[in-house]
Amino acid sequence: MDSLLGLKLKNDVTTAYGLTIIPAHTVLEERHTALLAKHGIDPYSLVYVQHPRGSQRRPESGGGTQDAAVRQAVKASKALFARMQETRKIPVMELRDEVLPLVQQAAEEPDVFGLFESIRAKDDYTYEHNIGVGVLATLIGRWMNLSETELSVLAMAATLHDVGKIKIPSEILNKPGKLTSEEYAIVKQHTVIGYEMLKGTTGLNSRVALAALQHHERSDGSGYPLGLTAEQIDPLSRIVAVADVFHAMSSRRPYHEPLPFYDILNQIRLGKFGVFDPQIVSIFLENMVGRMVGRKVVLSDGRSGEVVFLNPHSLERPLVRLEDEFIDLSKVGDVHILRVII
Repeated sequence: MDSLLGLKLKNDVTTAYGLTIIPAHTVLEERHTALLAKHGIDPYSLVYVQHPRGSQRRPESGGGTQDAAVRQAVKASKALFARMQETRKIPVMELRDEVLPLVQQAAEEPDVFGLFESIRAKDDYTYEHNIGVGVLATLIGRWMNLSETELSVLAMAATLHDVGKIKIPSEILNKPGKLTSEEYAIVKQHTVIGYEMLKGTTGLNSRVALAALQHHERSDGSGYPLGLTAEQIDPLSRIVAVADVFHAMSSRRPYHEPLPFYDILNQIRLGKFGVFDPQIVSIFLENMVGRMVGRKVVLSDGRSGEVVFLNPHSLERPLVRLEDEFIDLSKVGDVHILRVII
């Protein structure tokens, strides 16, 4: 067994139920072999790539490349959306050539939490949100094993999901306080406006327009603009809906600060933002939380520790190793994970 220590895992290690317990690119340590033994997984059956013993455990994220891809995508998106506001036409070829390759490049980032920090909207929400949702949706699509063709359509659909907002007055979109019922009704029109802009655009798959129309629909019929339910909503639109909410809640907005990591996951799971496709939610949460094993986290009481084991019945409340003790967050209701240390 010692001969495996220091080797880097090529792929995620998952349980028989599909739950990731050790992320890809992790350098194997004794605690990992103990975790494998606990789940009955033969470490010799896994695929490794050579890695110098004693080197840093975290994956080689290429964070500089990732950040650069996101920044370039935001810059290109901003320029193209400005052109759309003037011409009311969708520059399909430019989006496909200049933006989507960067979105797909960022979604290949193995360090998921570094990726989330890169795409979190900080300064220019409208354009950062377009790219953030594009990257997140593409990532979810990869976790769902979509084909490359579907992933390309999904990336375009997610990047253009809010295109209808170019016709919504900026003073309403950027209002720092709560919207009036009249203002909210105007904002909700962006779904239909986006659909009308996209549906007749040459070179765009029809599902791109559907995502603009349906990304605020919810499986229980509580969404808008049509109050569609479950199977009436296109599968790609359902993915965009989850990515849209996660990115919006984790970003700074004129009317709210970013929510803590735990709050977003918990509220998505509980349907606080509306009822999403349960399969997509499950895949999203399992892959997100599964990649927390071995990561340093900050708890809501200010203490820092390392996630060592996931609670299968409450994924967002794992077992955390502190300096001189362990804390099972599933048994401590008033303490939760505030953020993952990047």
